[in-house]
Parts: sequence; structure tokens; C-alpha cells
Amino acid sequence: GQIELRASRRGAHAVISVHDTGIGIPQAALETVFDMFAQVGENMSRAAGGLGLGLALVRRLVELHGGTVKAESPGPGLGSTFTIELPLSDADAASLPHAPRSVEADGAPMPMRILVVDDNADAAESLAILLGAEGHTVRTCHDGREALPAALEFQARVVFLDIGLPGMNGYEIARALRATPGMEHVRLIALTGWGAPSDRIRTREAGFDDHLTKPADFASIQRILLKLQAL
Repeated sequence: GQIELRASRRGAHAVISVHDTGIGIPQAALETVFDMFAQVGENMSRAAGGLGLGLALVRRLVELHGGTVKAESPGPGLGSTFTIELPLSDADAASLPHAPRSVEADGAPMPMRILVVDDNADAAESLAILLGAEGHTVRTCHDGREALPAALEFQARVVFLDIGLPGMNGYEIARALRATPGMEHVRLIALTGWGAPSDRIRTREAGFDDHLTKPADFASIQRILLKLQAL
């Protein structure tokens, strides 16, 4: 099909629109298309359909610049339009929204050192970008054998840990961390595709503090980090 890019000025804002003639978006999905891990229509069955993280990253990056983004589509097969509004550099800075920076000011989490362990490198790096956009210092690793030394060297406060990992699985890593001096109080969060009640029992017994099932929405991740601030 065709992709059309336009840019214009609207008052104190730049307006950038990207219009395509592709697969379109169902009306019911327009409200959730920017959510983390969101997939629409044909993409859900495509081997190379992506992780559903791109638009979540777009929204967060736009918001950090004080802007907004929205999606529009007449429906499936009828194309889509994404519109970004960003404040111009010569606009009145006092009138622009500011990105959240502290839990005391506006409920956003204070910066923490976070380790993301997932053998899906794209998923790990994408989550790291989202967490980094929130002001956290983030590292990633993709092999179970690397997780323990990485957590120790990095002195991670929080570890997002997949269960099915090469080398060592998530249960083994969690037990090893709990038994390591200096790591007893690290917050361990299972981020896994296994979400049955028996799986949650196993993660709790292994020493995990929280269990999130993929796909996990970013709001749930933020709530866990905010809860940790209050401890």
C-alpha cells in the first residue's frame, strides 16, 4: 500500500501524522492499541508480527516530551492514521506538561536499579527501554547463568525474571539470589508465560515476591514498583 507522512504547525504545537492504506484497526482495539504487548488482527498469528511493544514505546516517548499520540482507523482493511502532537521549542515552557520524576510529586516511581532477565532479547530490551523512560537504570541479560553475577555486579534493587531460561531456570536463580549475602532483599518479579495456580505456588516457594503472566500490561509493572517505594 502507501504511507503518507505530514507535518504542520497548530498554535504552539507541531502536528505529525502517519497515514497508511494497510490492514487497519478495529474500532474496539483503538483504545488498547498503545498498551504493552497489544496485538491487532492478523499480527496475532504472524511469526514475524512483532512483540506488541512498538506503540507502547511511542506513547511513552511522546509523553516524555510533553506530547500526545492517538490512533484512528475506519476499520479493518481500511488503513490507519497515527497523529502526534509535540510542543514547539519556542512555546511557553511554563504551560507545558512535565514528565513524572518522583513519587512524592505525582505518583511516579523513584529511580531504581532494575535487571531484566529474559531469553527473548527483543522483549527484554523493549521492557528495559520502557523502564528507562521512567527514569530507572536498567540492565538486561538473556541466559540464566549470567543472571546471578549480573545482579551482584549491578547491585539490582529489582529483578524481572523469566522462568524458562537456558543455563539456569528462574526458580534456580531466585533461590540462589535469596541465598546470596547482599541479595536477600532484592525484589524478585516473575515475568513468565506460565500463569497456572501451580506455577504461582512454585514461584512463591522459590522466593519470588510477585508473579506477572505474559503479556503483562505496563500499568501492573508500574504498580509493583510504586508498591516497592512504600516499603
